[in-house]
Amino acid sequence: MTMATTTTTATATARRYGRLLSYVGIGAIVLYCLAPFYWMVVSGLRRPSDQFATTPFPNPISFQNFQAAFSATNGFARALLNSFIVAGTTTVFTLAIGITAAYAIARLEFRFKNVVLAVIIATSMFPGISLLVPLLRLFVSLDWINTYQALIVPCMSFALPLTVFNLTAFFKQMPLELEGAAQVDGCTKWQAFRKIILPLAMPGVFTSAILTFIAAWNEFIIALSVTNEKDMRTAPVITALFTGQYKYDQPFGTQMAAGVAVTIPLVIGVLIFQRRIVDGLTAGALK
Repeated sequence: MTMATTTTTATATARRYGRLLSYVGIGAIVLYCLAPFYWMVVSGLRRPSDQFATTPFPNPISFQNFQAAFSATNGFARALLNSFIVAGTTTVFTLAIGITAAYAIARLEFRFKNVVLAVIIATSMFPGISLLVPLLRLFVSLDWINTYQALIVPCMSFALPLTVFNLTAFFKQMPLELEGAAQVDGCTKWQAFRKIILPLAMPGVFTSAILTFIAAWNEFIIALSVTNEKDMRTAPVITALFTGQYKYDQPFGTQMAAGVAVTIPLVIGVLIFQRRIVDGLTAGALK
């Protein structure tokens, strides 16, 4: 009886230590991930004269960097608007095309279906920099330089393969009997898709939407190359092109403040939709 009690106590102690180590590991990962963002916030809240201080807290707190970032001369507010337009439009069109394409691949039977899906996935493996020169030549011939379509179309080409692949897996998990039952109740195929299948696929749709929005929001190299007017540049581009007071010094504080302003919308979006995002990322494993 004593040995059984000792064994039970040892097991409980081992579980407590294991749980403690898990919490320590999670805390270390969170600290590692958030430390750069924290330092960016701290740097943005320092005075320009304290920019290279190494203290963990700004003393005193100053909003001069944020005022400089949003000054009319920098055009940062317009750049944020451009980023919202580009990322939002890219997300809407990518989902509209990706949902229909994924549903067709998941439900229809046709020759070389796996080859088509493999080709779609393979297109996402090309690095963006390798497509820059062909895209520039194409956009110059189409007179698309300094236009929204020159910013949106490349983002869609990079986001669509991931969206199609993700949603195809979602639609394949759903039994065909769902649509059959809906059609027996009088629904057309389109109504069955819209009222039955699409709501069930919402976790995957939200996951694809937030990943597409983040990718389009953060896109830099193509946005830098296809725009040469300040009014058409996006937030990442305008942040990189900030100049200091004398046009030659590097305004690190202003760039840090702009980086905080660019990151906050993404953080808010992820926090609002985090449950659906987690559901979308784990649905395949759970089912």
